Amino acid sequence: MRKVLGVVCIVASVLLIVKGHDVGNSLASEFKRTITGAPVDAALRLYGAGAGVGLLGLVLIFWKK
Repeated sequence: MRKVLGVVCIVASVLLIVKGHDVGNSLASEFKRTITGAPVDAALRLYGAGAGVGLLGLVLIFWKK
């Protein structure tokens, strides 16, 4: 059961990172980045959430009790 949940977490992680990439490359974020010079907060949150969920998935798969 833990391995299945780990795989689900890794799949969700990939989806979050892809969504963050899409948000970061949208026309609105390019305009905001041009004006402010800062990366888009939503993209950074999605990247961070994807990394966290992916790490959780790896722990669930490889951590031995």
